[in-house]
Amino acid sequence: KPAYDQYRESAAKRGYNSKWRQARAGYLSKHPLCAACLMQGRRTPATVVDHIVPHKGDMKLFWDSSKWQPLCAPCHDRKTAKEDGGFGNRTSNVRV
Repeated sequence: KPAYDQYRESAAKRGYNSKWRQARAGYLSKHPLCAACLMQGRRTPATVVDHIVPHKGDMKLFWDSSKWQPLCAPCHDRKTAKEDGGFGNRTSNVRV
């Protein structure tokens, strides 16, 4: 588990429950290809529904499907690492 995960609530408490899994499945059936890969000319199956703008617990933003995008797991991992400061990146709210 990445270090930042120890400070986060459980997935279920953050909204990733059976209702989300159902919404995710419906979204991926309508948007089956990774948006980031498509922009690079690759047709890769999407497996993740990404919140384009991190919702940070805001349930209105969490459920706003106009702010979702389909991604493959590697693209989602790269995006999340950049946003959350993973892979040695610093987030803008970290003070040194």
